Amino acid sequence: MAGRTKKPDKPEGFDYEPEGETSVATEEEQGVDEPKRYHVLLHNDDYTTMDFVVMVLTTVFHHTQEAALTIMLNVHEKGVGVAGTFSYEVAESKAQKVMKLAREQEFPLRCSVEPM
Repeated sequence: MAGRTKKPDKPEGFDYEPEGETSVATEEEQGVDEPKRYHVLLHNDDYTTMDFVVMVLTTVFHHTQEAALTIMLNVHEKGVGVAGTFSYEVAESKAQKVMKLAREQEFPLRCSVEPM
């Protein structure tokens, strides 16, 4: 067997391809779960003005004026409305910002976060 070289022994768990041949190491694809989503809810009260709710929906949640009016009317008529849906951290942050803005204006607007 002149001119032939012996393949070295493979270390455990190592795939060996002889020179001149190529391969791609791949890992088993593992599923990545989407993060849970949470609704930020605005709750109706008898004191917070409709204008303030619309302002919150346009500035904090970046809704258009038209969408904000629709959501505000939903809050007013049904007692609660979905301001937006986000990951938990973003939902909590937005809810806290709404509550802070409401307290600064002395409104009792309540905002909560619930899983979808």
